[in-house]
Formats: sequence, structure tokens, C-alpha cells
Amino acid sequence: MQDTTRKTLSLSSPRPQRSRPAQRPYGGTRPAVPEKPAPELTDIRADSLAYALTGAAQAIAAVLEGTALPQALTDIFTRLQASPQARGAIQDIAYRSMRQLGRTEALLQIMTSKKPEPALLYGLLCASLTLLMRDADQELAYEPFVVVDQAVSAAASNGHMVFAKGMVNAVLRRFLREQDELLRLVVKQPAARWNYPQWWVDQARSAYPEQWETILDAGNQQPPMTLRVNQRRTDCDSYQRQLAAAGLESVKIGPAALKLLRPVPVQQIPGFAEGLSSVQDAAAQLAAPLLDVQNGMRVLDACAAPGGKTCHLLELADLDLTALDADAVRLARVHDNLQRLQLKARVQRGDASRSDWWDQRPYDRILADVPCTASGVVRRHPDSRWLRRKTDTAQLAALSARILDNLWRMLAPGGKMLMVTCSVWPAESEAQAAAFAARHQAIRLDAPGQLLPETGKTSDTHNEHDGLFYALFQKPEQS
Repeated sequence: MQDTTRKTLSLSSPRPQRSRPAQRPYGGTRPAVPEKPAPELTDIRADSLAYALTGAAQAIAAVLEGTALPQALTDIFTRLQASPQARGAIQDIAYRSMRQLGRTEALLQIMTSKKPEPALLYGLLCASLTLLMRDADQELAYEPFVVVDQAVSAAASNGHMVFAKGMVNAVLRRFLREQDELLRLVVKQPAARWNYPQWWVDQARSAYPEQWETILDAGNQQPPMTLRVNQRRTDCDSYQRQLAAAGLESVKIGPAALKLLRPVPVQQIPGFAEGLSSVQDAAAQLAAPLLDVQNGMRVLDACAAPGGKTCHLLELADLDLTALDADAVRLARVHDNLQRLQLKARVQRGDASRSDWWDQRPYDRILADVPCTASGVVRRHPDSRWLRRKTDTAQLAALSARILDNLWRMLAPGGKMLMVTCSVWPAESEAQAAAFAARHQAIRLDAPGQLLPETGKTSDTHNEHDGLFYALFQKPEQS
């Protein structure tokens, strides 16, 4: 499974309290989720679509209650002791469902007299309706009759849903009979048309009056799988030939970036386990070169987990590097990546908005990958649109400002600090950078600024990347 972990608030500080939405479809709150929804599966094969639908339904229910999708899937895989094949199917359906959730919720509001309960049933209907709708290429993941049959089997085989197997059958068959008319009705609602909360649609339109539709559409596409070639071990052209010999076609989209034309599990990538490459989006690969690191420099990667940028910095130069993160669990990912790539860094747990972890020695370079709403990487994390609230943008921008101010005093005179966010909201990107520069009289150097998400639909295949923001600052020399 690719490394798609986004930078979130938990990387640097406790998550701020945020209220649940006032209402959902049917005028109620989000469906309640049992603390540990037991599978309770009987007479259902682990390699069946019914099994995968049940697992995906549990994941959807957990997200609607506020759990990030990767964490929900990890919990489900553990409980089910799922095979790699079952994990892949559950994950695929869950991610597809997150990208269509606005539409499936609107459809259920029309086709049912009241909110389907329990939450597991609600999730099953969302997942099944997703599979009955054509994707961006006008293709179906499964034959419709298979989806209906297996959804009914999933309900019948689960103690939490067996009472509703007739309802599942009726709702899905009605959708197949009336789908053209039903879809015409629901796409009149912006949340169903774009598959984002209304506030997200409104914010995109306000920030980017000419590009908002393209940005929203990009977030509903499946992301590419892009590799960063470890230039300590090989070069891009040689590694591309190695991929081709293994039957993996790729295109070069950056100095060390190769996009696979067909995503595959990392276990199938030649040399991956030996550290010849890493999975990293092309936009994220811009960070390390922008810092212009040189051998012997003292460098801080703040909010470092899962360690992609940390490792890239170490691939470019021999550094005295500290990888800092507040999350001990995610720091384990940094250790794993360093070990796989045969690199060394000081991995330290600490809050980037505080200084109790700092040894008072200044850094030559600081990478500040500050917390944000992850609005620029929503295609990789389609659950984030349903987890975030409109108020999060201001809260996260305030936290990021505290982090930047704190890290600036740790930077040596003449040193450089790179601010990175995976957001497209100006309050978290350009407005933040401009305010920071004004507060500290920081010298602003050339950097890409706001990168909007690019896909094969919005550009050529050599320019696919997530939506990130970069601002590079230099600290004035002491007079």
C-alpha cells in the first residue's frame, strides 16, 4: 500500500475541539457507530465481494463518526485478520465510496423514508451505490447484478443487518431502474454534484473563481503512483529501465520522479525493499532541493512523519539531521523509512510549537511542513473533506503561525527555512507566508508558491502532482 499519510494537526499539537455538524441528510446527525462493530460474519467467503462490502461499510461508518480512513481500515483489517487480497478489495471500495459520498447520501435521502440504521447498514448502502455508479471513465467496477446479490448477502450474513436484507435489495434495484432520473435530481445539489461538503465548494469558488471546478474535479480522481529515485544508489534513467524490465511502464515527471502508468503494491516494485526508490508525489519532491542543503549542515525537519522529506534530504547530502514529530506512532514510520533506505538521522519526539526538546543549537536549514486541512491532497485522502469543518482552516492557520514563529528563532543567521503546506486554501498558504515575512522581516526567496493539483485530465501526463504550497525564507545576517 502506498504511503499516502497526510500531514494533519496531530503532527505538532493536540487537535483543537470542533463541533459535529448541525445536521446531515434526513435532518439528523451522523449515524452512530458502535465502539467496536464486530464483523459477526457467517457463511460468507473471505474472498467474496460481500465480505469486502462489509469491511468497507465498517470503514465508512467509522469515518462518518470522525475516524480517519487509514486508521479505520487498520482497525478493521486487524479485527478481520483479513488476507492481503481482502484488504485490497476493502480499501479500494472504501476509497471509492469516500469520493462519492456526497452523491450516495443524497440518493439515500431520496430513496428511503428515514435514515437507514444502524451505521453499518448505512455504510453498506453507500458502498453498494458507489459500485453501481460509473467512474470517471464510464466504467463499472462490477456487474450490477453481482453488486446487488453480494450486498444482500452481506446484509444477510451479518447480525447487525440481517433484518434489512429486503430493504437493501429494494433500494439498489430501484436505483438501477431509475438511476438516470435519480442522478438528475441529486446533482442539482452542489454537495452531490461535486462530492464535497457545501462549505468546501463555496470556499473553493471564493478562492479560485476561474479554477474552482477543475480543483474540485481533480480531488475526485484516483492519484498517480509516483516514485522518488534514490540518487545515492542509482539514477533516474537506469532505474526506469529496471522498472521496464519488470513490466512496469513509467514516465519521468521530475529530476528524480517517475510516475508509474499502472499503480502496483510496493512489493512488486524492483529494488523498493532495498531502498532504490520511495513513493512520493512529484510536488512533495520539490521540498528537499529547495532547501539547498550541503554536506555537514545542521538541519531540522519539523513535523517529519512519515519521513519522506527527511529521507529525500539525506539522499541529497550528508547532514546532521533531526526528524521531529509529536506522534510517537508515526515516528515509527520515520525509523522504518530510514532503515529501508540505509540512512541515519536523529529521530525525536517533540511539539514543533514548543522548544522543550531543543538543545539551543541553531539550525542551518529548517523544513517546516506545517499542519493544514490537507485540501491539496484530497484525492489521496478523500475522507478528509468529510472530517474537516469550515472552522478548521482558521484554527490550523493559527497553530501553523505559532510553529513558524517558534522555529524561526531556532534558525541560524543566514539560514533558510522552507514553509510547506498541502493546502490550497490561501489562509493556510500565501496569506500565512506573507504575514510571517512581515512579522519577522524575513527575506523571501524564490519558491513555487501555490501549486494547484494537476491530473492527466487537466494537463499532460508529465505534470501530475498534488496541490502544495512552498515559501522559502532566509534569516538576515546579524549586523
